[in-house]
Amino acid sequence: MQQKSKPISPINGDRLLYEKVAARIARLIEQGTYRPGERIPSVRQLSLQQQVSISTVLQAYYMLEERGLIEARPQSGYYVRMRLPSSHPELEMSSPMPDPTQVSVHELTLMVLRDSNNPNLVQLGAAMPNPELTATDQINRIISTLARELGNQSGIYIVPPGYEALRTQIAKQAVLAGCDLTAGDVVITSGCLEAVDLCLRAVCKAGDIVAIESPIYFGMLQTLEMNGLQALEIPTHPRDGISLNALRFAIEHNPVRACLVLSNFNNPLGSCIPDDNKKELVELLARHDIPLIENDVVGEIYHTEKRPAVAKAYDRKDLVLLCSSFSKVLSPGYRLGWVVGGRFRQTIEWLKYTSSVAAATLPQMAVTQFMESGGFERHLRRIRREYARNVAQVSQAVLRTFPPGTRITHPSGGFILWVQMPDQVDSLELYKLAKREDITLTPGYLFSTSDQFRNFIRINAADWSYQIQKALETLGGMIASLA
Repeated sequence: MQQKSKPISPINGDRLLYEKVAARIARLIEQGTYRPGERIPSVRQLSLQQQVSISTVLQAYYMLEERGLIEARPQSGYYVRMRLPSSHPELEMSSPMPDPTQVSVHELTLMVLRDSNNPNLVQLGAAMPNPELTATDQINRIISTLARELGNQSGIYIVPPGYEALRTQIAKQAVLAGCDLTAGDVVITSGCLEAVDLCLRAVCKAGDIVAIESPIYFGMLQTLEMNGLQALEIPTHPRDGISLNALRFAIEHNPVRACLVLSNFNNPLGSCIPDDNKKELVELLARHDIPLIENDVVGEIYHTEKRPAVAKAYDRKDLVLLCSSFSKVLSPGYRLGWVVGGRFRQTIEWLKYTSSVAAATLPQMAVTQFMESGGFERHLRRIRREYARNVAQVSQAVLRTFPPGTRITHPSGGFILWVQMPDQVDSLELYKLAKREDITLTPGYLFSTSDQFRNFIRINAADWSYQIQKALETLGGMIASLA
């Protein structure tokens, strides 16, 4: 304890100065003097206190960054990085029923979605971005200027494939995900869900079997249901995504017409298919001439140093249909998504036109300007840091306040957590109890065509506050009583 409170003394000796500075700060972090999320001394402060140069302190902080102990925040300084307990047990791979099933979960889905619009509830349910981390204000200002400058021209349709300048910006951004695209490859849609719907309609007909990850975002299940398609759930690992061995077996024993995955940061699992597995997945499906519909809606919100590639990057037969949107990274209300349809592009363009004519004009133009100005990249850098920190805070609160037997995912991107509660706990019963305490969450029932996730819940970790902390404590008490 005496060492913990000992003041930092000027550094002397044979060891490299920056290594000594780094070791001293690392020790203070490990001892708890500086806790996760707290700011450490500024470069100038530590330089004066330690009687070393600013470059020495910078080298020390770079070393601590590489070790994952601290992170830099522009115009703010250096902070202790949030870290999850590595010893906490990981969730096991899912084990869905081996046969295709019809989808029908729309009533419960509508009930949960209605909760997301209730301002009186603590919102732990819907996977909505943090309003404070959207770019709504910036884009609204651009829209206002465009509306004045363009007058009536701002109200015309931009028919499929959509605004060319925006499609060009999307193609440029795709380079970082491993894709070489042109504006001509991209079709603008009204959100990612419409993009997936158009893809399913382009490659499937009613009654066809679609292989999907299990669990998977309930919006995907709703789209399958509305198109009369059967879902064949494939076991999925909470870290590495869909099981290729299980998928291979499923293809050999079922007439699979398409495969649908959320390749990077699956909702709700948070799993991210390793790049080598993505390549193998694409090659497996290509051998059977099966289209892959890839949802990459949160691929840009990675918590690591490098953006994960998309499966489309390994596509050599134009069989991968890549879907995404700006809903999670900019603002959901603009309803701007896109699809790279490969060999099905012309069919998707026609389906888009006959379904809804076109996406909204002004948001397409405004987002284009935001991207061209460099604002998009600056915005992404900010929200990646904030979401990583919020996910870590919520994760630690869940592990601290939920009863023994609880397991959670450790996502490396996005902003949601998948929580496995003790076996006795029914997520629908917990949902009803939580509503009485003005808390909303998403029951595990919604993420499968069976009841295999009855003791699971999805939690939105996009925000962290005292109110959320108290809500999680309340949920923990409820779960303990149900268990």
